[in-house]
Amino acid sequence: MAPSFLSFASLYGVYLRRCFASSGLTSQSTDIDDETTIHLWAPKPDQTTQERKPVLVLLHGFGPSAIWQWRRQVQFFTPYFQVYVPDLIFFGNSMTKSKERSEVFQAVSVGKLMEKLQVKKYHVMGTSYGGFVAYHMAKMWPDKVEKVVIASSGVNMSKADNMALLKRSNLENIEDFMLPETATQLRTLTRLAVSKRMIAMIPDFFLNDFVNQLYSENRKEKLELLKGVTLVQGDDTVKLAPLQQDVLLVWGDQDQIFPLKMAYELKEYALHPYLDWIHSSNYYFIIINVLYILLSLSC
Repeated sequence: MAPSFLSFASLYGVYLRRCFASSGLTSQSTDIDDETTIHLWAPKPDQTTQERKPVLVLLHGFGPSAIWQWRRQVQFFTPYFQVYVPDLIFFGNSMTKSKERSEVFQAVSVGKLMEKLQVKKYHVMGTSYGGFVAYHMAKMWPDKVEKVVIASSGVNMSKADNMALLKRSNLENIEDFMLPETATQLRTLTRLAVSKRMIAMIPDFFLNDFVNQLYSENRKEKLELLKGVTLVQGDDTVKLAPLQQDVLLVWGDQDQIFPLKMAYELKEYALHPYLDWIHSSNYYFIIINVLYILLSLSC
Protein backbone atom coordinates (compact mmCIF):
# COMPACT_ATOMS: atom_id res chain seq x y z
CA MET A 1 0.00 0.00 0.00
CA ALA A 2 1.37 3.39 -1.00
CA PRO A 3 1.99 6.04 1.69
CA SER A 4 -0.97 8.37 2.03
CA PHE A 5 0.91 11.30 0.52
CA LEU A 6 1.49 9.20 -2.63
CA SER A 7 -2.04 7.81 -2.76
CA PHE A 8 -4.52 9.57 -5.01
CA ALA A 9 -7.40 7.96 -3.08
CA SER A 10 -6.10 9.40 0.22
CA LEU A 11 -5.50 12.83 -1.27
CA TYR A 12 -8.92 12.88 -2.88
CA GLY A 13 -10.45 11.85 0.43
CA VAL A 14 -8.99 15.03 1.98
CA TYR A 15 -10.61 17.05 -0.80
CA LEU A 16 -13.98 15.37 -0.20
CA ARG A 17 -13.90 16.13 3.52
CA ARG A 18 -13.17 19.78 2.74
CA CYS A 19 -16.13 19.84 0.34
CA PHE A 20 -18.43 18.57 3.09
CA ALA A 21 -17.03 21.09 5.56
CA SER A 22 -17.37 23.98 3.11
CA SER A 23 -21.04 22.99 2.67
CA GLY A 24 -21.61 23.67 6.38
CA LEU A 25 -21.42 20.07 7.64
CA THR A 26 -19.21 18.80 10.45
CA SER A 27 -17.80 15.37 11.15
CA GLN A 28 -19.54 13.91 14.23
CA SER A 29 -19.79 10.57 16.03
CA THR A 30 -22.78 9.51 18.14
CA ASP A 31 -23.19 6.50 20.43
CA ILE A 32 -26.73 5.34 19.70
CA ASP A 33 -26.55 2.62 22.37
CA ASP A 34 -23.99 0.65 24.38
CA GLU A 35 -22.85 -1.32 21.32
CA THR A 36 -23.04 0.95 18.31
CA THR A 37 -21.36 4.20 17.27
CA ILE A 38 -22.32 5.97 14.06
CA HIS A 39 -20.17 8.55 12.32
CA LEU A 40 -21.95 11.16 10.24
CA TRP A 41 -21.66 14.52 8.58
CA ALA A 42 -24.33 16.87 9.89
CA PRO A 43 -25.09 20.55 10.46
CA LYS A 44 -23.61 22.20 13.54
CA PRO A 45 -26.05 22.00 16.49
CA ASP A 46 -26.54 25.78 16.50
CA GLN A 47 -27.45 25.71 12.80
CA THR A 48 -30.32 23.27 13.32
CA THR A 49 -32.01 25.62 15.80
CA GLN A 50 -31.50 28.73 13.68
CA GLU A 51 -32.60 27.34 10.32
CA ARG A 52 -36.07 25.92 9.69
CA LYS A 53 -35.31 23.95 6.56
CA PRO A 54 -36.63 20.42 5.90
CA VAL A 55 -34.31 17.59 6.90
CA LEU A 56 -32.81 15.21 4.34
CA VAL A 57 -30.97 11.98 5.27
CA LEU A 58 -28.65 10.59 2.57
CA LEU A 59 -27.89 6.85 2.76
CA HIS A 60 -24.95 5.61 0.73
CA GLY A 61 -24.52 2.39 -1.20
CA PHE A 62 -22.16 -0.53 -0.77
CA GLY A 63 -18.50 0.33 -1.32
CA PRO A 64 -16.65 3.39 0.01
CA SER A 65 -17.93 5.55 2.86
CA ALA A 66 -20.51 8.30 2.48
CA ILE A 67 -18.15 11.13 1.50
CA TRP A 68 -17.24 9.24 -1.68
CA GLN A 69 -20.84 8.91 -2.80
CA TRP A 70 -22.62 12.13 -1.86
CA ARG A 71 -20.23 15.03 -2.53
CA ARG A 72 -22.19 16.65 -5.36
CA GLN A 73 -25.52 16.06 -3.69
CA VAL A 74 -24.36 17.66 -0.44
CA GLN A 75 -23.17 20.73 -2.30
CA PHE A 76 -26.51 21.00 -4.14
CA PHE A 77 -28.84 20.16 -1.24
CA THR A 78 -27.44 22.15 1.70
CA PRO A 79 -28.95 25.50 0.59
CA TYR A 80 -32.42 23.90 0.67
CA PHE A 81 -32.22 21.18 3.37
CA GLN A 82 -30.59 20.37 6.65
CA VAL A 83 -28.54 17.46 5.35
CA TYR A 84 -27.48 14.46 7.46
CA VAL A 85 -25.05 11.98 5.90
CA PRO A 86 -24.31 8.94 8.10
CA ASP A 87 -21.79 6.23 7.39
CA LEU A 88 -23.69 2.96 7.60
CA ILE A 89 -22.31 0.43 10.08
CA PHE A 90 -18.88 -0.99 9.10
CA PHE A 91 -18.40 1.80 6.59
CA GLY A 92 -16.15 4.72 7.47
CA ASN A 93 -15.96 5.08 11.24
CA SER A 94 -19.34 3.55 12.10
CA MET A 95 -18.93 0.41 14.19
CA THR A 96 -20.93 -2.01 16.34
CA LYS A 97 -20.31 -4.87 18.74
CA SER A 98 -23.66 -6.37 17.81
CA LYS A 99 -23.80 -9.58 15.77
CA GLU A 100 -26.68 -8.22 13.67
CA ARG A 101 -25.80 -7.83 9.99
CA SER A 102 -29.06 -7.13 8.11
CA GLU A 103 -30.15 -3.95 6.36
CA VAL A 104 -33.02 -3.90 8.88
CA PHE A 105 -30.43 -3.44 11.64
CA GLN A 106 -28.88 -0.61 9.61
CA ALA A 107 -32.31 1.05 9.34
CA VAL A 108 -32.99 0.70 13.06
CA SER A 109 -29.55 2.17 13.80
CA VAL A 110 -30.08 5.22 11.58
CA GLY A 111 -33.52 5.69 13.16
CA LYS A 112 -31.94 5.65 16.62
CA LEU A 113 -29.35 8.12 15.40
CA MET A 114 -31.98 10.62 14.25
CA GLU A 115 -33.79 10.19 17.57
CA LYS A 116 -30.56 10.88 19.46
CA LEU A 117 -30.08 14.00 17.36
CA GLN A 118 -33.67 15.03 18.23
CA VAL A 119 -34.76 15.17 14.61
CA LYS A 120 -38.45 14.31 14.59
CA LYS A 121 -39.30 14.30 10.86
CA TYR A 122 -37.15 13.89 7.78
CA HIS A 123 -36.96 12.85 4.15
CA VAL A 124 -34.80 9.83 3.28
CA MET A 125 -32.83 9.24 0.09
CA GLY A 126 -30.92 6.01 -0.47
CA THR A 127 -28.93 4.66 -3.37
CA SER A 128 -28.03 1.00 -3.97
CA TYR A 129 -27.65 -0.68 -0.53
CA GLY A 130 -28.76 2.61 1.03
CA GLY A 131 -32.06 2.24 -0.83
CA PHE A 132 -32.65 -1.02 1.03
CA VAL A 133 -32.09 0.81 4.31
CA ALA A 134 -34.32 3.72 3.25
CA TYR A 135 -37.15 1.32 2.38
CA HIS A 136 -37.07 -0.26 5.85
CA MET A 137 -36.90 3.11 7.59
CA ALA A 138 -39.97 4.31 5.69
CA LYS A 139 -41.79 1.07 6.47
CA MET A 140 -40.98 1.15 10.20
CA TRP A 141 -41.55 4.87 10.84
CA PRO A 142 -44.24 6.25 8.51
CA ASP A 143 -44.89 9.02 11.06
CA LYS A 144 -41.25 10.20 10.95
CA VAL A 145 -40.15 9.55 7.36
CA GLU A 146 -42.04 12.04 5.21
CA LYS A 147 -40.80 11.43 1.64
CA VAL A 148 -38.67 8.65 0.20
CA VAL A 149 -36.24 8.70 -2.72
CA ILE A 150 -34.87 5.38 -3.93
CA ALA A 151 -32.12 5.93 -6.49
CA SER A 152 -30.97 2.98 -8.57
CA SER A 153 -31.58 0.45 -5.82
CA GLY A 154 -32.91 -3.04 -6.50
CA VAL A 155 -34.88 -3.52 -3.31
CA ASN A 156 -37.11 -5.82 -5.39
CA MET A 157 -34.16 -7.93 -6.52
CA SER A 158 -34.97 -11.60 -7.08
CA LYS A 159 -32.74 -14.63 -7.48
CA ALA A 160 -33.09 -14.32 -11.25
CA ASP A 161 -31.97 -10.68 -11.13
CA ASN A 162 -28.99 -11.70 -9.00
CA MET A 163 -27.96 -14.41 -11.47
CA ALA A 164 -28.35 -12.01 -14.40
CA LEU A 165 -26.04 -9.51 -12.68
CA LEU A 166 -23.39 -12.21 -12.19
CA LYS A 167 -23.69 -13.13 -15.86
CA ARG A 168 -23.21 -9.50 -16.95
CA SER A 169 -20.18 -9.17 -14.68
CA ASN A 170 -18.78 -12.56 -15.71
CA LEU A 171 -18.18 -13.47 -12.05
CA GLU A 172 -19.27 -16.42 -9.94
CA ASN A 173 -19.86 -14.67 -6.61
CA ILE A 174 -21.62 -11.41 -5.81
CA GLU A 175 -18.92 -10.77 -3.18
CA ASP A 176 -16.25 -10.47 -5.88
CA PHE A 177 -18.41 -7.85 -7.57
CA MET A 178 -19.46 -5.76 -4.56
CA LEU A 179 -16.19 -6.07 -2.61
CA PRO A 180 -13.37 -6.19 -5.18
CA GLU A 181 -9.95 -7.35 -4.01
CA THR A 182 -8.05 -6.76 -7.24
CA ALA A 183 -7.80 -4.15 -9.97
CA THR A 184 -9.47 -6.59 -12.37
CA GLN A 185 -12.50 -7.02 -10.11
CA LEU A 186 -12.78 -3.26 -9.52
CA ARG A 187 -12.55 -2.72 -13.28
CA THR A 188 -15.49 -5.11 -13.73
CA LEU A 189 -17.58 -3.21 -11.18
CA THR A 190 -16.69 0.14 -12.69
CA ARG A 191 -17.30 -1.09 -16.24
CA LEU A 192 -20.94 -1.73 -15.35
CA ALA A 193 -21.29 1.43 -13.27
CA VAL A 194 -19.72 4.06 -15.54
CA SER A 195 -18.47 4.55 -19.09
CA LYS A 196 -16.62 1.55 -20.54
CA ARG A 197 -14.34 3.92 -22.44
CA MET A 198 -13.49 5.76 -19.21
CA ILE A 199 -12.54 2.63 -17.26
CA ALA A 200 -10.41 1.27 -20.11
CA MET A 201 -8.12 4.30 -19.75
CA ILE A 202 -7.38 3.79 -16.03
CA PRO A 203 -4.14 1.87 -15.24
CA ASP A 204 -4.10 -1.05 -12.79
CA PHE A 205 -1.86 0.66 -10.21
CA PHE A 206 -4.45 3.42 -9.90
CA LEU A 207 -7.29 0.94 -9.34
CA ASN A 208 -5.20 -1.07 -6.87
CA ASP A 209 -4.75 2.10 -4.81
CA PHE A 210 -8.54 2.47 -4.58
CA VAL A 211 -8.98 -1.21 -3.68
CA ASN A 212 -6.44 -0.90 -0.85
CA GLN A 213 -7.72 2.42 0.46
CA LEU A 214 -11.49 1.97 0.08
CA TYR A 215 -12.39 -1.72 0.07
CA SER A 216 -10.00 -3.44 2.48
CA GLU A 217 -11.29 -2.19 5.85
CA ASN A 218 -13.87 -4.32 7.70
CA ARG A 219 -13.99 -6.71 4.77
CA LYS A 220 -15.14 -9.67 6.90
CA GLU A 221 -18.02 -7.68 8.38
CA LYS A 222 -19.04 -6.30 4.98
CA LEU A 223 -19.17 -9.82 3.57
CA GLU A 224 -21.51 -10.66 6.43
CA LEU A 225 -23.64 -7.62 5.53
CA LEU A 226 -24.00 -8.91 1.97
CA LYS A 227 -25.10 -12.31 3.22
CA GLY A 228 -27.45 -10.69 5.75
CA VAL A 229 -29.59 -8.76 3.24
CA THR A 230 -33.17 -9.85 3.88
CA LEU A 231 -34.86 -8.30 0.84
CA VAL A 232 -33.02 -10.49 -1.69
CA GLN A 233 -35.00 -13.70 -1.54
CA GLY A 234 -33.74 -17.19 -2.31
CA ASP A 235 -36.33 -17.58 -5.06
CA ASP A 236 -38.07 -15.40 -7.62
CA THR A 237 -40.76 -14.09 -5.28
CA VAL A 238 -40.60 -10.45 -4.23
CA LYS A 239 -42.08 -9.75 -0.82
CA LEU A 240 -42.39 -6.01 -0.33
CA ALA A 241 -45.01 -4.16 1.68
CA PRO A 242 -46.25 -0.96 0.00
CA LEU A 243 -44.93 2.25 1.54
CA GLN A 244 -47.38 4.87 2.79
CA GLN A 245 -45.19 7.84 1.83
CA ASP A 246 -44.74 9.52 -1.54
CA VAL A 247 -41.92 7.57 -3.16
CA LEU A 248 -39.66 8.90 -5.90
CA LEU A 249 -37.78 6.28 -7.94
CA VAL A 250 -34.79 7.67 -9.84
CA TRP A 251 -32.95 5.48 -12.33
CA GLY A 252 -30.47 5.73 -15.19
CA ASP A 253 -31.81 4.25 -18.40
CA GLN A 254 -28.38 2.67 -19.03
CA ASP A 255 -28.02 1.18 -15.53
CA GLN A 256 -26.31 -2.21 -15.91
CA ILE A 257 -26.33 -3.12 -12.20
CA PHE A 258 -30.02 -2.57 -11.51
CA PRO A 259 -31.62 -2.37 -14.99
CA LEU A 260 -34.46 0.08 -15.63
CA LYS A 261 -37.03 -2.72 -15.79
CA MET A 262 -36.54 -3.17 -12.03
CA ALA A 263 -37.69 0.42 -11.50
CA TYR A 264 -40.96 -0.25 -13.35
CA GLU A 265 -41.47 -3.41 -11.30
CA LEU A 266 -40.68 -1.59 -8.06
CA LYS A 267 -43.17 1.14 -8.93
CA GLU A 268 -45.97 -1.37 -8.38
CA TYR A 269 -44.98 -1.73 -4.71
CA ALA A 270 -45.52 1.94 -3.78
CA LEU A 271 -48.91 3.48 -3.04
CA HIS A 272 -47.82 6.93 -4.25
CA PRO A 273 -44.96 6.35 -6.69
CA TYR A 274 -43.17 8.73 -9.03
CA LEU A 275 -40.68 7.37 -11.54
CA ASP A 276 -38.11 9.47 -13.34
CA TRP A 277 -35.22 8.13 -15.38
CA ILE A 278 -32.20 10.07 -16.51
CA HIS A 279 -31.53 9.60 -20.23
CA SER A 280 -28.16 8.08 -21.21
CA SER A 281 -27.16 7.77 -17.56
CA ASN A 282 -25.81 4.80 -15.65
CA TYR A 283 -25.57 3.59 -12.07
CA TYR A 284 -23.28 6.20 -10.51
CA PHE A 285 -24.30 9.34 -12.38
CA ILE A 286 -28.09 9.45 -12.13
CA ILE A 287 -28.57 10.94 -8.65
CA ILE A 288 -26.76 14.19 -9.34
CA ASN A 289 -29.88 15.34 -11.24
CA VAL A 290 -32.49 14.68 -8.58
CA LEU A 291 -32.55 18.03 -6.74
CA TYR A 292 -35.37 19.66 -8.69
CA ILE A 293 -37.56 16.57 -8.30
CA LEU A 294 -36.93 16.27 -4.56
CA LEU A 295 -37.70 19.95 -4.07
CA SER A 296 -41.04 19.49 -5.80
CA LEU A 297 -41.86 16.54 -3.52
CA SER A 298 -41.01 18.55 -0.40
CA CYS A 299 -43.60 21.21 -1.19
